[in-house]
Amino acid sequence: MKFNFKSTYIVVAVVGLIVLLLFGGRMFLILDAGERGVIFKPYTSGLDKENIYGEGFHVIAPWNKMYVYGVREQQRDEPMDVLDKSGLSISVDITVRFNPIFNEIGYLYEQFGVNYINVLVIPEVRSTVRQVSGRYTAEEIYSTKRAEVEQAIIDETKAVLGENYIQMKALLIRSINLPEQIKTAIESKLKQEQESLAYEYRLTKETSEAERRRIEADGIAAYNRIINASLTEQILKQRGIEATTALAESPNTKVIVIGSGKDGLPLILGNN
Repeated sequence: MKFNFKSTYIVVAVVGLIVLLLFGGRMFLILDAGERGVIFKPYTSGLDKENIYGEGFHVIAPWNKMYVYGVREQQRDEPMDVLDKSGLSISVDITVRFNPIFNEIGYLYEQFGVNYINVLVIPEVRSTVRQVSGRYTAEEIYSTKRAEVEQAIIDETKAVLGENYIQMKALLIRSINLPEQIKTAIESKLKQEQESLAYEYRLTKETSEAERRRIEADGIAAYNRIINASLTEQILKQRGIEATTALAESPNTKVIVIGSGKDGLPLILGNN
């Protein structure tokens, strides 16, 4: 019996084509920019957590499976209701930006699967916001310590997500809404505090000005006392003689009037 190589090639080609049609989607994979993949090998070593596949074309065995993760930065907006230190309900809108740590997606898949956002990220963010809010009053969250509250939420959320293979890029408190009567009461209290501070400032300024004027008056009084103590009769007479001499030496026409008393000094009157 003669062996037909041509028929064998045709059979092999047909079988190969069938394999490609059946398993091509599992064997040939292209990862786009911003994607990473992790391989699960059910018949050998299981999940290969150490070898992460980057973007580009990949060929894998048809019985293995690749799980693809987007590692670009992602954003979620979360409205939620939290309780303050006194048990008052507050509505908070949070925005969180994050991405998986690409070389640790094998561990991320092992613990949280591909739905890690709903299983890990959102619950942890909500839990941290509630825990931090419970340490402050509504007034502190709404106004006086808002920056401190936001920073505490950022620090604690970043820590817990980082421990679970997620890099948090930013967390923002977009809005804080209180019951209207509580909001009005807080705003009224803050207004009164600002008015009180303004009054204290004016009072301090006026007190400082009064003290300045008192010190100035004391200085003038002390100066006058020193001058009066130094102006003896002899000094006054000497100054009068010096002034009269200066006037007498002037080339202008003068009228001289002799002063009264035994020590009267001449008074010189005249014009140009």
